[in-house]
Amino acid sequence: MSEIINSIKYFIVEDIRTARRFLKKIDKEINIDELIFFALNKHTDKNQISEYLKPVFEGNNIGIISEAGTPCIADPGNIIVGMAHNFNIKVVPLVGPSSIVLAMMASGLNGQNFAFNGYLPIKDNERKNKIKTLEIISAKENQSQIFMETPYRNNKLLKEILNTCRKDTFLCIASNITAKNEFIKTMTIDEWKTNIPDLNKKPSIFIIHAK
Repeated sequence: MSEIINSIKYFIVEDIRTARRFLKKIDKEINIDELIFFALNKHTDKNQISEYLKPVFEGNNIGIISEAGTPCIADPGNIIVGMAHNFNIKVVPLVGPSSIVLAMMASGLNGQNFAFNGYLPIKDNERKNKIKTLEIISAKENQSQIFMETPYRNNKLLKEILNTCRKDTFLCIASNITAKNEFIKTMTIDEWKTNIPDLNKKPSIFIIHAK
């Protein structure tokens, strides 16, 4: 990984400060001040994104770094990658941790048929209806349903899941994956109701599987 990083001068990142810190942690000898960073997040002006690809046309490689997880998976990186394909720029994915895949691996639920649904609606009624719909699809298709939430709203989402799903539906909660305080557990909704964890501000993945 460090060999690849050292061959790249340009990086498209969600947060420049943490990206610089990450690269320095990967290779202490790297000269951060020689690198050029482009910020790609919800605040980025969409009209300037295509400008980020200019170094490629000058013969340079560009790296994409996600703030957490894997680039382009529940991540704005897909915007620039889509543009790269439009310009026939070669896109090379690198192996890295994905909380979505790791949660599925550790859940004990159906890994042959699963769907990632990203973030659920914020409005209470819409979120509740979405959870019900996912549970119905799960039972009908024998399909594990994966979704996530902004960490500070985790507890609210968990409460909604427990109040909405059937008691025999399985729920996997995978929190702080790969961290020292990692927590991954799969139980029925009924079992979770007597063992409710505090997920506030803890990056978490939720997976439900209904019978």
